[in-house]
Amino acid sequence: MEKKIIAIVAGGDSSEHDVSLRSAAGIDSWIDKEKYDVYVVEVTGTDWKAHLPNGKMSQVHLHNFSFKDEWGKDIKPDYAYITIHGTPGENGILQGYFDLLKIPYSTSSLLVEAMTFDKFTLNQYLKGFGVKVAEEVLVRKGMDVDAAAIVEKVGLPCFIKPNAGGSSFGVTKCKSVDDVVPAVEKARKESDDVLVESIMVGTEISNGVYKNKEGEMKVLPITEVVPKTEFFDYDAKYNGKVEEITPARLSEDTTKRVQALTAAIYDILGASGIIRIDYIISKNEDGGDVINMLEINTTPGMTQTSFIPQQVRAAGMEMKDVLNEVIEVKI
Repeated sequence: MEKKIIAIVAGGDSSEHDVSLRSAAGIDSWIDKEKYDVYVVEVTGTDWKAHLPNGKMSQVHLHNFSFKDEWGKDIKPDYAYITIHGTPGENGILQGYFDLLKIPYSTSSLLVEAMTFDKFTLNQYLKGFGVKVAEEVLVRKGMDVDAAAIVEKVGLPCFIKPNAGGSSFGVTKCKSVDDVVPAVEKARKESDDVLVESIMVGTEISNGVYKNKEGEMKVLPITEVVPKTEFFDYDAKYNGKVEEITPARLSEDTTKRVQALTAAIYDILGASGIIRIDYIISKNEDGGDVINMLEINTTPGMTQTSFIPQQVRAAGMEMKDVLNEVIEVKI
């Protein structure tokens, strides 16, 4: 039987371009090469190029997502594994493109991607289902920044971050009202709209989940995040300034509650593929654990040291088998 062709679509137009390529390398190392022929397609604006085995690059034709291999043969992928962190792979743009071409892909639908990428919209939606999130203020493009009014609502310290983005680019922990305006300007370099959130004190954790083609929910072990920096910023994520403990040091009851919430959110959204949900576990007045959602990553990092591979290993599974399960849902 002729092998199906998978394109790992990476790069993108955000500050996370190079991080995405590292995820693509991880996925490429795990995909079952006995079942699939695999190419990495690097996206930069409208200049898309396929990485060929001989080290050369081949221009991708956007009208049908095809390119030529090293021998000049036309290659048209059967499936797109999207691992772009940021635009256009995590906000619905690529999903709409592949929908038009009727090419199946690894992520959730256009609607789900667009909603989860917009942190404010996602939080308002999930609050309606009883999910706890931080107090927040949205500062849209062109709006004046009333620092005093913002601080009055969310308090200090607070976090100011791009409303659409990831990997902690453009994020500031503000400790005074004078920090607010500079922090908003910093965040606006990554996203037109800026989100200001009240701080949630507690243990940061992350939980991955996916479904197989039988519709069986696979909730992975939880990772506890202990940054050596003041918060889990880019330096902590990608330069090793963090301790990551999988499984997390949570009680059995809290572990089950987090995993149940992760599964519930997956179904509420109608998600597809592997997603990762980040939380803060705070304490209530009685000392009990309170689960607060931070954000959802629908194209989570997939480097050798990323959370999802760690959680898969902790579950006693192999990344090759997990990727097979994800791909087989739609191919």
